[in-house]
Amino acid sequence: MKPVLLTALAALLCCATTLPAATAAGSVRVEVNDPKGAPVADAVASLMPLAAAPELTPPAEPVQISQQDEEFSPYVTAIVVGTRVDFPNRDKVQHHVYSLSKPKRFDIPLYKGESPESVLFDRPGVVTIGCNLHDWMSAHIVVLGTPYFAKSGSDGRASLATVPAGRYRLEVWHPRVAAPVTRELDIAASGTGTQVVSVTLRPDRRIRRAPESGAGGYK
Repeated sequence: MKPVLLTALAALLCCATTLPAATAAGSVRVEVNDPKGAPVADAVASLMPLAAAPELTPPAEPVQISQQDEEFSPYVTAIVVGTRVDFPNRDKVQHHVYSLSKPKRFDIPLYKGESPESVLFDRPGVVTIGCNLHDWMSAHIVVLGTPYFAKSGSDGRASLATVPAGRYRLEVWHPRVAAPVTRELDIAASGTGTQVVSVTLRPDRRIRRAPESGAGGYK
């Protein structure tokens, strides 16, 4: 075989052996419980790479947080920086959606039906939203600088798949906990299976819900 062909073949073999390492990905399952071992829903688990900031691709269409039965749904929404959010009103009464949170302050005056405007969330952080007419109405938008995140379901599990191998800072946030739980993780390639991380949250806040019999309900 000619030297030129041998050189080209060697280069191709080199690329073939290094490519899987560059694209290797693993998966993480975060299991969130309270001190009694009960699963905790609505916890946002996110992974921030420690080596370099990841590329973010916001969704093309706005995310929706609706108002129905005089509550916001969903109560917790996780998005990446650059995402737009609509706030459709499905109730028969008007709502006035606003936020005074530092990452995003906005105000949408009284309306019914479709959201008069989409709100762009262009800075990371937690944004608490409310209604000026119904003070028990509140919800939280967790704006993240990473595409690797998930929200725990009723089983307390948040699954993050196809996470590039590397070292990350795990952060678990919940509206009933004053400060998020953080730790560092090494994510290995998927051949090693799903990495399971157990996190215990100690709720120290109550969540106000829609009124019952004329009085505010709490959870």
